[in-house]
This record gives sequence, C-alpha cells and structure tokens, in this order.
Amino acid sequence: MSNFPNFHGNAAVSSTLAQMAQQERIPQTIILSGPEGVGKSTLVRRFAGRLLGDETKIEQDDLSLPKNQESIDERDKWPADKRSDDPLLFSTHPDFLTFTPEGPLRQITIQQMRLLRERAPFKPMRGQYRIFLIHRLDRANEQAANSLLKVLEEPPEHLVIFGTAENLYDLLPTIRSRAVLLPLSRLTDEEMQAFAENRKLSDREVRVALSEGSPGLAARLDVDAFRSRRGLMLTAFECGAGIVPFSVWLQQSEGFSAKKSEKLELYLKPAYDLLEDILMTRHGRSARRNRDIEQRVAALAKRATFEWIAQAVRIVDELVLMVRRNIQKTAALDAMIIKLRNQLQPAGT
Repeated sequence: MSNFPNFHGNAAVSSTLAQMAQQERIPQTIILSGPEGVGKSTLVRRFAGRLLGDETKIEQDDLSLPKNQESIDERDKWPADKRSDDPLLFSTHPDFLTFTPEGPLRQITIQQMRLLRERAPFKPMRGQYRIFLIHRLDRANEQAANSLLKVLEEPPEHLVIFGTAENLYDLLPTIRSRAVLLPLSRLTDEEMQAFAENRKLSDREVRVALSEGSPGLAARLDVDAFRSRRGLMLTAFECGAGIVPFSVWLQQSEGFSAKKSEKLELYLKPAYDLLEDILMTRHGRSARRNRDIEQRVAALAKRATFEWIAQAVRIVDELVLMVRRNIQKTAALDAMIIKLRNQLQPAGT
C-alpha cells in the first residue's frame, strides 16, 4: 500500500502517510506545508478516508466545493459576534472535523480553537481515531495558536491533528516543535500535464502554465475570467508604457468600472505575473506564466526600463494594501498609468 488514489505529485510524502496508516504508527500532530493548491488538505482527506472509512462523506468537506465556499463567503456578511457564537466547522463524517479561516480577514479564530479543545476529548464514533484538520493554520492569530497549544501538549490518544500552512515559519516555534513536519513541493510540468489529462481539464496548456505546479489552482481556474482580468491589466501596462493611447485604456476600463461586484484584488495577481514575465523577457528568458501572449509581453519588455518595472511593482504593492479601504478601483488604475507614463518621461519618451 503506497500512494493514495487520484492524488498527484509529492510521492514521498503521500507514501509516508500511507505507511503510517497501514502500520497504524501515526504521530498525533502532523503539519503539511507548501504552496497554495499543491494538495495539502486533499492529502489529509485521502489519509482520513483510508483510516476512518466513508471516504465519500469526508470528501464532502472539500473546501473548494462551491457549496462550502459559498458557506464561507456568506459568513463574511455576519456580524463578528454572530461568527463568535457559531464558530465555523465542517464535519460530514462524525470523526473528521475541518476548521478553516473565516471572516473578512480570513483568520483561524480563538473561538474555533476553543471549540476544537471542547471536541478533542470526545471518543471516536467508529474505530480508533478522530482526525482534526486545521486548514491554513498559519492564519491562526496569537490567541488561537496559544489555545491550540494546550491540546498539542497533551492530546487524547485517539486524536490526530493535521495542520496545513503555506509558510511554515508563520507558525509559533512551539507548535512546530510538537509536530511532524512534511513539506510538499510544486509539481513538475510532467506531473501537471498528467493531472490535467486525468481530470480532463479544458485549456490545459494555459492552466498548467498559470498554476505554477499547483493542481488545485489549475483545477479551479476560471480561464475566461482570468483572461479578461489579465487583459485589463495588460492594457493598463501597455498604456503606462506608451504602447497604446489612453483612449484604448478608457474603452476597456468602462466595462471594468461597470462591474460593481468585481473586486480590484482579483486583478493584482495577474498584474504581478505579467510584471515578472516582462522582467524575465527583458533579460532574454521566456515568459513563464503568460506564454500565450508572449508577443505582447515582449513588446512591453522592449519598452520598459528596469526602473519602470520597479515602479509598477511598487504601485501594485500599494494597491494590495489599499484594496480593503473601498478605493475607487478605476481611478486607482488610472493613477497607476499616469505614474508609469511619467516614469518614462526622463528617458525622452
């Protein structure tokens, strides 16, 4: 018994967990770390399915499922005291519990960890084990992390606690010291191609290029929405570099402004990816994530100076900090274009 079915990549980690389940020699605290979308929570659910049975029930708590994502998003509208009185928890299987960040700040809260402590002593409904998954444990605030420590110091014999984290060093050292740490890495292009083929994903080449070795990101990417958002930011950069006139930007930005529910933050990741590819192309390397628009990226790379790219990154950094302040999104991008055009003026353009 080795790897888990329908799990792609990170064979060494999945084999380690499979052996733990087979031999029933299981550490009571395990932390899986690695980039978003590489399968950390998926692997925990596969492990739990093998150990507890009823895999179908456990998979219903997949946080990427639309019904679960809608439930998480809906709670953002709740008052803080209502969320505190009813901490977020998923548990379709009685012996498998999932805690995930919630609220506008997307944090693991003290109320959730208090609930975990209350549930920890309960004996399994079936079998020998209960498994708790804390998704994005690195988003636990200090109070929540300290509350969890009280369970980790003396966990009940039947309890296995999994945490996932993108950045292992955002966790308290005292939490890391009490856990077995299993790092997951990005998948190779070959593994991503196999995943995309297995899942019969559309636009495979685009998904593989954009997901950076993360099958979860590849599977849930809305390619049409992504192309629309990237197209807007690409036009903004082209206008800021003087490649297209401001009138072209105005035509595109009118549609963006009309989309009242479309958040500016959704456009910032494509912006960073474009700037990285512009910088790489400027230094003679191929675009990594925007291979399908290499010619437009190359035109920007030819036009942009290093100072222009650095200024663009600084502006996008500022927008990341400002998006939660209800800024006027179109005005913010207009200002970015003007600053970038001014950046080129000393070069005589």
